[in-house]
Amino acid sequence: MQNTRFSTLLDRLSGRLVTFLRNPWRRTSVLIISLLSGNFMATTISTVAGQRANLDVIVSLLLVFLSEVISWIVYRSDRGRPSEQQRTLLLEAINGFKIGVSYGLFVEAFKLGS
Repeated sequence: MQNTRFSTLLDRLSGRLVTFLRNPWRRTSVLIISLLSGNFMATTISTVAGQRANLDVIVSLLLVFLSEVISWIVYRSDRGRPSEQQRTLLLEAINGFKIGVSYGLFVEAFKLGS
């Protein structure tokens, strides 16, 4: 790729974003936001899928499949990875989103059961 002003700008911005998110408090806030976004998405999915009863099976199959794929990606055993601290922020945010969706669906199930 050529070294243009735009690519240089993108490299600098991504470098600044990485150094900005290296702070533990900011990292924790990104993880909490992803967890809460997953909870919101679960409420949205259950509301939209509940409107039409024929979509329930397809949506549940898709959610289970995506949850298992995310778990496989996050928790697979890499022999080259020395410790658990080497996980990237993106993988942890995606895992937090998955946990938020699972939690939100459980909360929605309890609300429907009462």
